[in-house]
Amino acid sequence: MDSFAYRDGKLFAEEVAVEVIAQAVGTPVYIYSKATFLDHLKKIQTAYAAIDTTVCYSVKACGNIHILRALAEAGSGFDIVSGGELYRAQQAGADPAKIVFAGVGKTDKEILEALEAGIGYFNIESEAELQNLIKLCKDHGRKTRAALRVNPDIKYDSHRHITTGVKETKFGVDIERAQQIFSEYAGNGVVEMSAIHVHLGSGGKTIDPYVNYVKKVLPLVQALRSAGHTIDTLDLGGGYGADYESDTVPSAADYAAGIVPLLKKANLKLILEPGKSIIANAAILLTRTVFRKTGGQKTFVIVDAGMNDLIRPCLYEAFHFIWPAAVPEKLVPPSRQKELALPGTEKVDVVGPICEGTDFFAKDRLLPPVERGDLIAIFTAGAYGYTMAGNYNARPMCAEVLVDGDKFTTIRRRQTYEDLVAPERDIPAP
Repeated sequence: MDSFAYRDGKLFAEEVAVEVIAQAVGTPVYIYSKATFLDHLKKIQTAYAAIDTTVCYSVKACGNIHILRALAEAGSGFDIVSGGELYRAQQAGADPAKIVFAGVGKTDKEILEALEAGIGYFNIESEAELQNLIKLCKDHGRKTRAALRVNPDIKYDSHRHITTGVKETKFGVDIERAQQIFSEYAGNGVVEMSAIHVHLGSGGKTIDPYVNYVKKVLPLVQALRSAGHTIDTLDLGGGYGADYESDTVPSAADYAAGIVPLLKKANLKLILEPGKSIIANAAILLTRTVFRKTGGQKTFVIVDAGMNDLIRPCLYEAFHFIWPAAVPEKLVPPSRQKELALPGTEKVDVVGPICEGTDFFAKDRLLPPVERGDLIAIFTAGAYGYTMAGNYNARPMCAEVLVDGDKFTTIRRRQTYEDLVAPERDIPAP
């Protein structure tokens, strides 16, 4: 699953004790395992090797350019949703032909930057966007390729904020309208409409919805081909689950076993846009206990990380396994579950220092006793952790560290107070 493990009661990232990183860099700090995210990418690449597949890692999940560079060197393309993410991918040495640009509100500036870069595909989310892309290509003498995003209208078990494959979302067009859009726009001469894109959302824990949406979209592909359109690629997006709890999601091979035969029979190339399934388990957020506090029947463990560092628990009600970085051998966790009731644990709320009642990482969670100064690891923090972080309460954003075997490198320095005010410094007083 990942390369974080306890040895003699101490947590290691690959071959480095996390307490050594805390001593050198401070807390809170995101710690990434290079071996883990490269292993997850390799498993996806291997699972789909029987068909022509381009894996485009989703930059929004975790966009540090050092991580992107390592993924690019391992053969990954990139799924982007903004001009800033395009710039990050370029700084990491990405192959522009393996970049897919998604998102419902691409600005003209972003589209022109992507056209200039020569990206592989635009994922089209609306007729208005397609009309604008065609116009910009004609105005600027450019050509490109596009995948029309259709909503298969399949619901599955996911948080309401990260479900995107139903009709009542801002993403894509209704599947019933797709043929008319191709009929009206496919002959535009500058935007080659040769692909269909579908994406259910994030957090999948079973292969069935993914197999079902392939089955639902294949008749559309056949109908478009029968009408004379060349459809050679299916972009199945991402959203594949990560093991926030041990062994709770299918493997890449499980997904491929259900999907590859369908696409092989239909003679379709494949684009995948995984993010969470590659990077989530490849990082922890390491934080230090500031205080213990009791209030009524509650015990609070107050740590130096806050919701500005990791917002998923308060935004998505997301579960992250949490455990001290050093424990007696009898309290080394055998797995990562919501209720790990080992003897000697106590029920606590793990909360941050921010002045918001929503600033928490866990409520009523069983943990080994911790005291002021003890390090605590928040696991499976690689996806939508640092990328969704901010400076609320004027808190400097934390450092990021990459572990590679027995070495670690700071790949983003911790912000300073001066960094917080630097963009305001040189502005004349009103």
